[in-house]
Amino acid sequence: MTEAKTITVVQTRSPIGRPADQRQALVGLKLNKIGRKAVLKDTPSVRGMIEKVAHLVRVEA
Repeated sequence: MTEAKTITVVQTRSPIGRPADQRQALVGLKLNKIGRKAVLKDTPSVRGMIEKVAHLVRVEA
């Protein structure tokens, strides 16, 4: 069995004052506070959400 690839995402900045779609992208990534980490499957939809809020998060290996 092959293991699914994962991405670790860390929130580095606050969504205060950002558009609603960016706040919703953070919720979709299971992030809501600075410093929170989420380990997510590497899928095109997750990559799209990360791209939308790239200025608010950091991707770790």
